[in-house]
Amino acid sequence: MQQILSYVIILFLLVLSALFSGLNLGIMSLNPFILKRKVDLGDPAAIKVYPIRKKGNQLLSTLLLGNVLVNSTLAIFLGSLIIGPVAVAISTLLIVVVGEIGPQAVFAKYALKVSAKLIWLVKIFIWILFPLNYPIALVLDKVLGGELPSVYSKKEIRLFIEQQYKFHEQYHKLPKPEIDQDEYEILKRGLLFSDKIVKEAMTPIKKTFFVEKHAVLESNLLKEIRSQAHSRIPVYDKINDKVVGILYSKDLISVLPERKMPVWKLMRKNAIFVKDSNKLDEILNLFRQKKTHIFIVLDSFGKATGIITLEDVLEEIVGEIIDEYDEIFETHEAHAEQTIQQPVKQEPVKENK
Repeated sequence: MQQILSYVIILFLLVLSALFSGLNLGIMSLNPFILKRKVDLGDPAAIKVYPIRKKGNQLLSTLLLGNVLVNSTLAIFLGSLIIGPVAVAISTLLIVVVGEIGPQAVFAKYALKVSAKLIWLVKIFIWILFPLNYPIALVLDKVLGGELPSVYSKKEIRLFIEQQYKFHEQYHKLPKPEIDQDEYEILKRGLLFSDKIVKEAMTPIKKTFFVEKHAVLESNLLKEIRSQAHSRIPVYDKINDKVVGILYSKDLISVLPERKMPVWKLMRKNAIFVKDSNKLDEILNLFRQKKTHIFIVLDSFGKATGIITLEDVLEEIVGEIIDEYDEIFETHEAHAEQTIQQPVKQEPVKENK
């Protein structure tokens, strides 16, 4: 009867050893700051575990004290039943395989789920071992302080998002991530956005449509402006060799060609200049502050090298934006190329008789 009782005690101690070992790895592997975020999002498992996990040193002291206490007692009981090297071998095998490797493998894979189900047991262990764990935790808190949050670099965050998006392709058991392809592309571009400069996103001066300050708004010029389909057009002063204003297309609605009004009378003198070395995040904030949609870009010598619009900046985040005017413009370009490649056949001129 006594021997049977000893075996029951040994079995009970093995279970306790497995629990202490598994809980030590499982709960302590959970980052308290990640748990807090899950709590804020309403995760029920995190809500159960976080109040205990945030007391890191007290939790660690409890689990380690319990594990050492149980394993020492287990070795004593095994030694009383089996004498000699066999007892050492069996106790070592049982403690390592049943009490350490097995439970740690399970808790490592399902840390939060299993910890949430057994957190009530951890609370009991904390109160039982309170006279021992509290002084140890108090000293550790004073000497080492609390745990520090992990701070991720921009590259690490980008890699993390990429992994979250692609994990379900590698591990089919995982649920499909909430981040879809469009959101992933925007997040990826957004993280690189602030590293880019104006020069990388601007429209070069050679590809920019300007109107001259002293030009007259007659029918040909108005027709050309409409064909460009731009809402804002930089105004260039040839005499002083600089951009002096912006012509808004909406201001041309009531302009009559026969009036031959000069551009400088209608242009707005609110041209804002930025450097081609400015970061795009600075430019986006400047767009918001100035409440405009176009800036003139200057190089290091103060010469205009192009323009940058709000659309140019946003395209660096969301990708290319094509509106109905872009499609019309592309169609015109394609038609022009086709016309060049296939010259129009001219009919012979008939002489007048």
